[in-house]
Amino acid sequence: MTETYNKKLLGEAIAEKLDVSKKQANEFVDAFLEEVKGILEEKGTVDLAGFGKFEVRHRAARDGFNPQTKEKIRIEASHSVGFKPAKALKDAVK
Repeated sequence: MTETYNKKLLGEAIAEKLDVSKKQANEFVDAFLEEVKGILEEKGTVDLAGFGKFEVRHRAARDGFNPQTKEKIRIEASHSVGFKPAKALKDAVK
């Protein structure tokens, strides 16, 4: 089974690969994630060639129901973050 990476492990892997300190690598990871978050907060798109695209998707308001009471409810419109992997990434994980 493969290991689940968190920010710490990702920073350590980057530090080793780039031969920089763990602190520098963690600062890079934090800066990268902050930039992506800021772009998405402004409803922008982050398109990383060969990896994939992060984008904000709009969900229209719709009717739903409470599964416990079966009562009809109105679900408000909202935004969510979506990720579409690039073909190269899809091929790499096959």
